[in-house]
Amino acid sequence: MSPFSIGLIGIVVLLLVFALGMPISFAMALVGIAGFCYLVSPAAGFSLLARDVFAQFASYPLSVIPVFVLMGSFAFAAGIGRKLYEAAYTTMGEFRGGLTIASIAACTGFGAVCGSTAATCATIGKIALPEMKKYGYNDTLATGTIAAAGGLGILIPPSTSFIVYGILTEQSIGRLFISGIIPGIIIAILFMATVYFLCRRDPSIGPPGVRTTMGQKLRAMSGLTDTAILFALSIGGLFAGWFSPTQAGAIGAAGALIIGMARRELTWQGFWEASKDGIRISCMILVLIAGATIFGHFMAVSTIPFVLADYLGALPVPPVVVMIILCAFWFILGCFVDAMALIVLFVPIVFPVVMALGFDPIWFGVMITVLSMVAVVTPPVGVNLYVIKGVAKEIPLETIFKGVLPFLIPFLIALALLIAFPQLATFLPSFIMY
Repeated sequence: MSPFSIGLIGIVVLLLVFALGMPISFAMALVGIAGFCYLVSPAAGFSLLARDVFAQFASYPLSVIPVFVLMGSFAFAAGIGRKLYEAAYTTMGEFRGGLTIASIAACTGFGAVCGSTAATCATIGKIALPEMKKYGYNDTLATGTIAAAGGLGILIPPSTSFIVYGILTEQSIGRLFISGIIPGIIIAILFMATVYFLCRRDPSIGPPGVRTTMGQKLRAMSGLTDTAILFALSIGGLFAGWFSPTQAGAIGAAGALIIGMARRELTWQGFWEASKDGIRISCMILVLIAGATIFGHFMAVSTIPFVLADYLGALPVPPVVVMIILCAFWFILGCFVDAMALIVLFVPIVFPVVMALGFDPIWFGVMITVLSMVAVVTPPVGVNLYVIKGVAKEIPLETIFKGVLPFLIPFLIALALLIAFPQLATFLPSFIMY
């Protein structure tokens, strides 16, 4: 049997093992090592297992993961998300649909210090959903908005998605971080426009809240101070070339810790829980990367990525058409496979294809991250949908599913803009060193 056929069998077996409930990282390592042993030799396979696991856990570039994850965990425990929402609510809550627009703004701001969709969704959801309930907002609009906007946590830097993509493809994590700023702002604006359109069509779904004075608005803006400080310290320093990505994350984590203690928001219990959560998430990502690396070596010896690159490159269509096909394929898979699993599983396969077609690797990282944002809100496995369900247990899951559907349109518009104007993702990264 040819290596290509063995590779296809390996992918099918991997999906079957997923369906049986084995953890994704272990499933990729198991199938990857079995396939490598078959195609090369058992001795080479077990040597690969030991070398890849050690190389990943001993890798300095991977240290960027725990520091940025801890930054998000400490920011959550320090109450930064609550202050962001209060500032957005006081500023925009008096307008029709204002609370949902405020939620989008708060998700955007919290994404600048977090990097996780689930954490952003849970943090803002716990604060915003009771407020929207109090003011008579439609459950479909309220839950759908926060589920969709929570995805901004992996596009606005820092981003765990960019970190994993950068490590898998050996791209600059600093440049990937900066590349997400303009697309993230564009998607946030498109979300706000969607809310405005929905509320204009049916004013009853998003009635205006309490009016506030200009003085109250200005005082509320002080709630942005903590986020601005953290963003300026970590991402601003990274942009200026003062820090490497790992240094930027460490400074951001220390900054969130200091802010939480100075504001007397961070208790010992909160610190302990945030630390445990950060360690748990970091370990999960590191093991995922180790499993993906082993599976990626199996894919390399199976020749699937190279055969696929040659086939797609020979198609009598422009490269942009091939990219649209890849995006459609990724979109469909995102409905059934977890976003992070999708990245670690398929990036090693499609990345050589993308490079052979002449696309920019930083731009492609942004495309993958936007598609991952879609994956976390598309039923039946969109993680943000279940996070919102956990926050608002009384709201039926079907209502949340229905609520995110209008927000798929802004995602598609954003993808179209990125394909038409790649500079939206590549302009800012051209100014930084890391």
